[in-house]
Amino acid sequence: MSRLDDLDRFYGLLENLEERVDGMQRLHECTGYMNWPDRGVYFFFADNEWRRDTDHRRLTRVGTHAVSAGSGTSLWNRLRTHRGANSGTYEDGGNHRGSVFRKRIGEALIERDDLSNEYPHWGEGSSAGRERRLSELEHERRVSESIRELPFLWINVDDEPGPESDRAYIERNAIALVSNFECESIDPRDEDWVGQSSPCEEIRRSGLWNVNHVDEEYDPSFLDRLEIAVEETKPL
Repeated sequence: MSRLDDLDRFYGLLENLEERVDGMQRLHECTGYMNWPDRGVYFFFADNEWRRDTDHRRLTRVGTHAVSAGSGTSLWNRLRTHRGANSGTYEDGGNHRGSVFRKRIGEALIERDDLSNEYPHWGEGSSAGRERRLSELEHERRVSESIRELPFLWINVDDEPGPESDRAYIERNAIALVSNFECESIDPRDEDWVGQSSPCEEIRRSGLWNVNHVDEEYDPSFLDRLEIAVEETKPL
């Protein structure tokens, strides 16, 4: 089987998943009161890009959570961190130091819009004080606006946290399969995709908002495990 064949099967499974869960969600419509599985893998798609000659939305990021032994982070907690705050001091903003997804989109927007003088400390450190966070709030809101509109799907994979978990296995191989980094470019990104301005070569060349695993070989058998997860995932 070729990589294109495996990509076709992969997107076909995601199409089945979309039907099983009654459609994709967008974070601006989601709350913690929905029936999220405790653990899983999520798939974000571009809002206005499709695979060539198909009606399948083009994947833009794959992620999971709790891949360190003993971690208690839930799927919704991870998605909520990407979404950002709905109220409070940082309303409609968020904390990019707690979300690599937010960080990467934010730095690409800074490059594209020539905002480096306004946000010289973006991405520095694992935490920041109130004054710095408030100075970055306007840009955090730009990031929230971008992420909250992206359609996404999720699968239920309720295994124990750890780097050898099925969730980590599916995430790693899905990224490696879809990535165009140092291989034939299949389903290339549009020229106006914000990631084209990313300072990260891995993002620009892979076509994903991912850095890890984009340069790895994938194991085609992960698709069998993904198929099982799709069948086990229920609507919210």
